[in-house]
Amino acid sequence: MNFVNLKTNTMEFFLREMNYEDASQVMHLSQQLGYNISLVDTQKNIEAIAKQNNSKAFVAVHKNKVVGWISVAYNVTIASLPHCEIRGLVVDEAYRKNNLGKMLVEKVKQWCKEKNCNRLRLRCNVIRKETHAFYTHLGFDEKKEQKVFEIDV
Repeated sequence: MNFVNLKTNTMEFFLREMNYEDASQVMHLSQQLGYNISLVDTQKNIEAIAKQNNSKAFVAVHKNKVVGWISVAYNVTIASLPHCEIRGLVVDEAYRKNNLGKMLVEKVKQWCKEKNCNRLRLRCNVIRKETHAFYTHLGFDEKKEQKVFEIDV
């Protein structure tokens, strides 16, 4: 497993690939943002991502506790150039404002470069104004707003 040690002004973290054993802590972090997914479904999703060549998930760990996670996928579509897309990013409420989100995004940027991809996208709920400011601060440009439609099949 690939580990990266990181130090902020006050804390030391390390980043590594997410694994099955992280599921409970990842689920609890996801719930902080209102994503109510079960432990079993979280485990299934982690396993599915781990099996794919074009997806990856990483966790940030502090004192053996998962305090943040990020997932990314390489996308090819007909109507746009290939790009990577952040599929989720959560930092524990108690650990925000420590540059941890920035470190997770930097890890994903590195993964994109390894995929020979120079474009990184993400989607963010329109109600998360503070998160929009975070991404703008990291250098992301807002390209468009959109609606998400869904149907059970």
